[in-house]
Amino acid sequence: MQLLHFFLNTFVFIFGICIGSFLNCVIYRLEEKRSIKGRSVCPICKHQLSWRDLFPVLSFLFLGRKCRYCRKSISWQYPIVELTTGALFLLIFYISSEPFVLRLGLDNFQQTSSSVLNFLNIAFLFYLSSVLIIIFFYDLNYYEIPDKVLLPGIAASFLYRSFEFINWDLFGIWKLGAENFTFFLSYIFAAVVASGFFLAVFWSSSGRWMGFGDVKLAVLMGFLLGFPNILAALFLAFVLGAAVGAVLLVFRKKGLKGEIPFGPFLVTGTFVVLFWGKEIIGWYLSFTV
Repeated sequence: MQLLHFFLNTFVFIFGICIGSFLNCVIYRLEEKRSIKGRSVCPICKHQLSWRDLFPVLSFLFLGRKCRYCRKSISWQYPIVELTTGALFLLIFYISSEPFVLRLGLDNFQQTSSSVLNFLNIAFLFYLSSVLIIIFFYDLNYYEIPDKVLLPGIAASFLYRSFEFINWDLFGIWKLGAENFTFFLSYIFAAVVASGFFLAVFWSSSGRWMGFGDVKLAVLMGFLLGFPNILAALFLAFVLGAAVGAVLLVFRKKGLKGEIPFGPFLVTGTFVVLFWGKEIIGWYLSFTV
């Protein structure tokens, strides 16, 4: 079983790095308004890249961080996105896969059904993590959250929570799970509260303090985290934003009126709470009770 875990974890990490390479392509081509189809090119000299240039992380290291053709520097964003995606996929798999791994090879009807559902849950988290990574780096670079990535993520998260509400069984008959109604409402409530708060800030400041993309991102966060986890994610995002803003101000990288994209902080808060939300909320309550 330990050997199986090792090979599965290795596969997931390599798979995540490869997906990260694709996410880099999406980030670059979204800004260029290009289709994701077609061969990759150097963003500087536009030379078509060879297969030798496309190994995630390894090509960056072997080429000495320089394009093979124009010798211009390659952005550190490429290996950072690849390694971050690999690490997040591995963490998601490590936390979520135990029931799935233990049931591998078993023929029991109920166990097989649960394994499939657990696999779908992992795939769902892989997809939304990819969406959040694109949003993080795109907003960081271009001060914009792309609807082409965000809106499908919102739709997918809403559909997934809806399936949870009806307590679906891939190998049986769908039955309305009334006991899941409160659970389902926590996600709806989280999305409404978070997006409503940001919408109020957006309207009151005429878009100067908060972009409308952050309002829509809050909807995705609500459907992903639910209530009260969304409160912890927002609190962390504002704390991180204030801390980074203070550091930039001290080192004069930004003035008092300088813009700082808030999307990366929201994404960071989402990931932290996604993995350690219960611990964070429990730690906070231990000081208040």
